Amino acid sequence: MKRKLFCEISPFTYRLSVEKEILKRHLRDFISKTPFAHERTEEPLPVLVYSHNSLIRRRLGNVNMQLQENKAVNLALAVKHIDGLLIRPGETFSVWRQVGRTTKRKGYKEGLTIAKGAPSQGIGGGLCQLSNLIHWMVLHSELTITEHHHHDGLDLFPDFGRQIPFGTGTSISYNYIDYRVRNDTTNTYQLRLWVDGEYLCGELRAMEVQPHTFHIHVEDEHFSQEGDFFYRNGKVYRDIIDRTTGNCVERQLIRTNHARVMYELPSSDNNAG
Repeated sequence: MKRKLFCEISPFTYRLSVEKEILKRHLRDFISKTPFAHERTEEPLPVLVYSHNSLIRRRLGNVNMQLQENKAVNLALAVKHIDGLLIRPGETFSVWRQVGRTTKRKGYKEGLTIAKGAPSQGIGGGLCQLSNLIHWMVLHSELTITEHHHHDGLDLFPDFGRQIPFGTGTSISYNYIDYRVRNDTTNTYQLRLWVDGEYLCGELRAMEVQPHTFHIHVEDEHFSQEGDFFYRNGKVYRDIIDRTTGNCVERQLIRTNHARVMYELPSSDNNAG
């Protein structure tokens, strides 16, 4: 019989393990002396780099829609800590350094989370949608992604109103599973975030026009069957385009998807080879 890890013995030991990881992240940040972005301003920077709106309430399989309502509350609380943030040259943006710990005392509610490859729920759940939106905008910029975690290997829910390629999402959990971006340019960037009741809205702005534009797209997307299971496949590319000439100067493969499908596929997709 395989020996259990300490974190698997009981809910208490799991909680201890999580707190240990949180403390380790605090210590690493303290020792590294990373210059984190912290200054915010209500005045928008002049150049709109990219904008995107994300539907808040989506039907995800059989997930309780009340968790989607709670997610709307959580998003509204979290964006207030990021909206207007300036990311100056040399600075690093961290989701959790801005948002902080999500607790009942702060007004956060039970929302959808992913635990051990399955839907679950927890206080502050649903904030992956916030990091997803930020990541999608950052992919259209010259900013450098320094920490990014995926929901590895699983396609948990059928598409419903999907606007961006599968595989470009993020996974976050306070504070040791973070989403971080560093500004290695001479330009200053700004994140603008708000909710309008129906959508989570975002803008990435800058002080100066970027030398490049970016196009993210998926190729060879298909479902395949391996034994008793189906998998979602595809390759996500980022094309870097010279703004002056319109020529593609670099093509980056940013994600290869091979995710086990955790829901029943329509019969038309079951025949995918």
